[in-house]
Amino acid sequence: MAAISCAVSQVGTRTLVRIHGELSTASAPQVRTILLKCLVERPDAVIAELAGLRVLEPVALSVFGVVARQAAMWPGTPLLLSAPGREVATWFSSGRYGRVPVLASTAEALDVEPRERMPALADSLLPVAGAAAHARRLAAEACARWGLDELTDAARIVAGELVTNAMVHAGTMIDLRFSLGRRYLMITVRDGSREMPEISPMASVDPLAPRGLLLVEQFARRWGAVPAEGGKVVWASLSGVPEPGARRSGRG
Repeated sequence: MAAISCAVSQVGTRTLVRIHGELSTASAPQVRTILLKCLVERPDAVIAELAGLRVLEPVALSVFGVVARQAAMWPGTPLLLSAPGREVATWFSSGRYGRVPVLASTAEALDVEPRERMPALADSLLPVAGAAAHARRLAAEACARWGLDELTDAARIVAGELVTNAMVHAGTMIDLRFSLGRRYLMITVRDGSREMPEISPMASVDPLAPRGLLLVEQFARRWGAVPAEGGKVVWASLSGVPEPGARRSGRG
């Protein structure tokens, strides 16, 4: 594998990732994993500084577009690229390897106006009986607070199944979070297992097979999982959030 390193630091509420070395199709997955782990912490922005990057295979630059699309789905954190060489900047300006904001310097990237933070409701759960029921109650509370009556049933199902899945397969403390975006209600569950969730091949044909993630797939517009420090985050987005002026007045 080509040598590449990523130095991660916090600059205020932004995460700066200085990438040094040779980018190729072999080293791109390492870059993707590190950037996704940075997104898990929901900073105002993730800035990938490319001044020390040498591109061996231009197609490997697609990794930044892939991460940017993931960030747009969840958690809504922008990915910015800074200080690229002239050739790299030209490749990105063509849109061939994804549309990611490119700034001439890291200072410019740090000056980009942060996005408005999403309203959120969160709790930490023990992996014990009653955790899924608590998740469903919290989902109902979030929907009531934000005037999302039509999403209540789906949110209760998705939250309950994600927490149940974490209890069964991780057995660790569970961090549950609801975030209200402009178009989606985001539900995330963080646990201490690095094992990525998969839908059982038998779930759709065997009535006795586990069906939790199949229900998540049915009710969520999108769902997925990303690695995190000490475990992973499983996320799901529910569509149907009305415009702010059209929402029923909630409880806060």
